[in-house]
Amino acid sequence: MKLQWYPGHMTRAKRAIQEDLKLIDLVIELRDARAVRSSGNPDIRTLSKGKYRLVLLGKADLAEEAVTSEWIRYFKEQGTEAAALDLRSGGEVRRLQQLIDEVCREKYERDARRGILSRPVRAMVVGIPNVGKSTFINSFAGKAAAKTGNKPGVTKGNQWIRLSKKTELLDTPGILWPKFDDEQTGTHLAFLGSVNDEIIDLETLAFELISELTALYPGLFGTRYGIEEQPDVPAMMEQAALRLNALKKGGEPDLLKTSRRILDDFRSGKCGRISLERPGKEQA
Repeated sequence: MKLQWYPGHMTRAKRAIQEDLKLIDLVIELRDARAVRSSGNPDIRTLSKGKYRLVLLGKADLAEEAVTSEWIRYFKEQGTEAAALDLRSGGEVRRLQQLIDEVCREKYERDARRGILSRPVRAMVVGIPNVGKSTFINSFAGKAAAKTGNKPGVTKGNQWIRLSKKTELLDTPGILWPKFDDEQTGTHLAFLGSVNDEIIDLETLAFELISELTALYPGLFGTRYGIEEQPDVPAMMEQAALRLNALKKGGEPDLLKTSRRILDDFRSGKCGRISLERPGKEQA
């Protein structure tokens, strides 16, 4: 499924990030643990060269724990600190500060040699739309410091947040990149809700999601919707519509309504813990 979505505000956001990076010590990149490769913006990798870097895998409670651990090992082998945190836990928030301290240890030591003892780490939080940046910031800050939402584009501008004596955080709008490297990247981002649903044929997207889920996790989709899995995906969709009572007048299956329900169930974790991607040799 060929998808591209790069509205004008993302161009402006990228320029703003480039400008703000002059002030930044650390780039904290949030990715979605269910599709770690696809949710990594290659522009961010390029822009953050020369900065300390920390990759956090968000929504890890919706992904397979073992696969998430593989991804963390992958990043560490590449020389990048990575972690999956549940920021609803106070202990995890403290652990995040420890990770920042570890990644920025060289900065602290350099500042100490220069007699600078009180300048906090300036960190920028970056990521694609709908990856959970605002929720992350609110959890870390302990208050509703940034707007949250369940659709791409909630954060419109940059905002500084003082998190502690040791860390200041700059929130940024979620940005994609002008052209996806392959069709699967765009499709996975659409599964996650990082591409605006209004530009997508949701029935086709739901068909592709069903095909991928039945290939990766045989039996999962059928169990979730009480139907028998088969190679005929449209037939499965119709059966799911009947089970969900998603019908038009006259009893005909409402495939659009069913598609929205299946996508919502996947995005909210109702289909179970699912990892769409696993580490490979290619750069992530």
